[in-house]
Amino acid sequence: MDFSVVADNIPVYAQAAVLTVRVAAKGILLAFLVGALCATIRYFRIPVLRQLTTAYIEVSRNTPLLVQLFFLYFGLPKLGIVIESETCAVIGLGFLGGSYMAEAIRAGLEGVPASQMQSSLSLGMSRTQALRHVITPQATALALPALTANIIFLIKETSVVSIVALPDLVYTAKEQIGQTYETREALLLLVTFYLIILLPISLVAGAVERKVRANVFGS
Repeated sequence: MDFSVVADNIPVYAQAAVLTVRVAAKGILLAFLVGALCATIRYFRIPVLRQLTTAYIEVSRNTPLLVQLFFLYFGLPKLGIVIESETCAVIGLGFLGGSYMAEAIRAGLEGVPASQMQSSLSLGMSRTQALRHVITPQATALALPALTANIIFLIKETSVVSIVALPDLVYTAKEQIGQTYETREALLLLVTFYLIILLPISLVAGAVERKVRANVFGS
């Protein structure tokens, strides 16, 4: 292990880490928005749209991200639709993550007893007010562990976006190994930077989960 090589390559990996975080953040935001919309449709059992969201979730969850990226980056240009690498990666993460987010949010909503809505309505609240002030806080607390797991999962899934020629951490490591054969140094830097990204998120998310549950359920 040549630690001078490791030190020399830190700036390159830092730049790749910034790109990885940016792509992950955009993908996670898109996934959450898609997931929240799909979960709402399925929770309220909206005709037609419910069947469409169910079909989307099944397709998304049962196809690998790698295949989805291949379709977006190499398949769509055959139809005259060209998507830039970073946008392709964000859409791929959003498409895959949206289905997982949808199920997590739906499980949270359905985990709140139906009596909570009935009690809120009996107190004079509208359905919108009940959903906003009573159902959503409890559903959020219930869904947080799954949402956190999905966020970490999507960050780790960025490891395959190098397939669309995006210079993320994995792409950078493969380039270093291919050009200089410094395999151990490249893998050490790769693992280190992923830990730098993921560990703080995991720790903060755990603290947020405990705080939200304490505020909502008082325990």
